[in-house]
Amino acid sequence: MKTSPHIINEIEPLGVDAKIEDIQLLFNELTYTHFPVTKDSIYIGCIPEADIRSFETEKKLDAYRYALEGFFVREQNNWLDTLESFAQNNTNIMPVLDDDNTYLGYLELSDIMNLFNQTPFLNEPGNILIIEKGVQDYSFSEISQIIESNNAKILGLFISMIENDVAQITIKISDSDLNNIVQTFRRYSYNITSHHQEDAFLTNLKERSKYLEKYLNI
Repeated sequence: MKTSPHIINEIEPLGVDAKIEDIQLLFNELTYTHFPVTKDSIYIGCIPEADIRSFETEKKLDAYRYALEGFFVREQNNWLDTLESFAQNNTNIMPVLDDDNTYLGYLELSDIMNLFNQTPFLNEPGNILIIEKGVQDYSFSEISQIIESNNAKILGLFISMIENDVAQITIKISDSDLNNIVQTFRRYSYNITSHHQEDAFLTNLKERSKYLEKYLNI
């Protein structure tokens, strides 16, 4: 999905000759964490709202160029790369440039999140399965084979966490017999961290645990 249709130009970028006092008032009216700064239509960075509060109001922005943050995306960037840039820079506004670094406008985080909401991972019915395995041991091809061999389709998957050399993988699967898929993953030494009502293995384990507890209390 392209992000170019979502480029906004409702508010002009700041110039280096803008007064700090005026910029502070601008941030008071907006909910952005940053705001783009240009010089002769060329993007030179974003000024953070958190920093602008500590600057001397009578000075101009040019005196604080060192505080500008240089993040941006290109006009042709896809929505996933753009979403990653939002996350890496902890911002809710993203300048968009052409190949000559000319400022074209900006994107809002909410619009890019709406694109994510339109993906099958979120808007198609299915089951969420979370599995874990060593970072050197899992493979997407193996995961796909396990799911498709059980007559199901992958609607989306991503690595949701890596910790202590263990990768956690979140998968959305089309409606299917999830129990068979879960058992197959266990046979391939994957740990299942999500909970599922139809997980026969856990159900049997709980029943045996209750029986053992009852036996020990006799």
